[in-house]
Amino acid sequence: MATAAATTSSACIPFSSHHHHSPYSITKLSFTRRPISKSPRLLTTKLHVSSSKPTPTTAGAGAATTAKKNEEAIFFDGGAHYGDLLANLILGFTLLWLPLTLAAVFRAFYLRYRFTNLRVTVISGLTGQDRSDFSYDVVKDVQVVPRFIGEWGDVIITLRDGTKVDLRSVPKFREIAKYCLSMAEKPVVLKESGVKGF
Repeated sequence: MATAAATTSSACIPFSSHHHHSPYSITKLSFTRRPISKSPRLLTTKLHVSSSKPTPTTAGAGAATTAKKNEEAIFFDGGAHYGDLLANLILGFTLLWLPLTLAAVFRAFYLRYRFTNLRVTVISGLTGQDRSDFSYDVVKDVQVVPRFIGEWGDVIITLRDGTKVDLRSVPKFREIAKYCLSMAEKPVVLKESGVKGF
């Protein structure tokens, strides 16, 4: 029994006297001496992650605002005023007025204007293959020219590069011109000339 006890105690002495050289003990001591919360790199990462995560309310509001900005709402979509075609057809019996009548027919069947909250679109051509688009950011000025007795009129849009876009025989031309000025963030003051012919 004494020999066994001596053997047991002598076997335990090397382990107890050299336990600080064990790799397992070193790893365990390093974890206890360097807590995770005091590491500056981990703290920086945690702050970055938490600041990049918006609350559900903020995320929903931001997505809704972006969707509203990107959603295109149509203010006016149509062709030339029907009165322009009718008046030019009546006057088309005279040979001198015939070219103007043909132009009115072309406008009635192959020309379309579209004003949205994002842009102005002019579609023309036999199959609508000719299309011009420009945003309200490039609009410099808008003028109107009433036709006949003011039932329809021309809308002349001047762009910042000096280009003039002449939209002929537009229905509700005053309302459309005011809408263009408001969307371009310009003073809504129409420059209107006197009433002209067809």
